[in-house]
Order: sequence, then C-alpha cells, then structure tokens
Amino acid sequence: MSQKKSAERLDHSASHLLHKAWQCAGDAFQREADSSDVTARQYTVLAAVADNEGLSQTSLVERTGIDRSTMADLIYRMVKKGLLERRRKPPDGRRYAVKLTAEGRRRLRIVQRIIARVDKRILDALPARNRERFVRDLQIIVDALSKQSR
Repeated sequence: MSQKKSAERLDHSASHLLHKAWQCAGDAFQREADSSDVTARQYTVLAAVADNEGLSQTSLVERTGIDRSTMADLIYRMVKKGLLERRRKPPDGRRYAVKLTAEGRRRLRIVQRIIARVDKRILDALPARNRERFVRDLQIIVDALSKQSR
C-alpha cells in the first residue's frame, strides 16, 4: 500500500484523529501548565474532587475514567505534594474519602485558568457556530463508549 493511501486512511479514522487531537491538547496544556506543577490527569482529579468532596477512590475512578492503579498512584503522589488528603471512610475502614487541601484548591484555581485558555485555543480552531455542537458530540461519544466498556 502506498504511503499516500495509508495517510488518507488515517485522516479518516475517528480513533486516530481523536488520539492526535488528544496529543495536541495535551501538548498545549503542558506548554501552558509548566509553571503550575500540575499534570492534565492531576487536574482531572483535582476538579473531580472539588466537585465531589469526600468521594472514595473507587468513585473517582468511575467519575474520571482513570484506571484504578493509576488513580491510586495519582492520589498517593498528590497527597505527598499536599494537594489532597485522604481519610478513612466509615463504616468501611478500607475505603478512603478524598478531599482537597488549601494548596489543592489554590492550584486548582490556577490550572482552571490554564484549562480555559487551552479549551479556547482548541475551540477557536472551529467556526464559532460549530463549537457548542463539537463539545456535545464529544460528550455523546464519551457517554456511549463508557457504557460499552462497563
């Protein structure tokens, strides 16, 4: 198969284009967020915890889509950085409730401004009339694929 046909096939592959878009968005985030010392995944955790103080790690896995072992590692590192705190969740002493620390709230506010700039840069690539629909379509895709993977 020629290189041209292979490139054309990739240019029409939804999974490939989503992956490339994710890489571009991640690169844009990293360029903006270098000084914040918060990664894109850490932002996801901070935002999810802020919206749902006291959730268990298991609930955060369900809410964010981050796999269980990665979530455990993220939370461990974020506790060490002073961004999160974990407390045993009664009545099941094996579960932890996760909450933001004051430093976690401060960093979240900083990174929310970064995310807003990155989101604007991403959406500015589209005509204004298509932006809201694009975000809705992404949500439809995420919802459908999440249901399939359960």
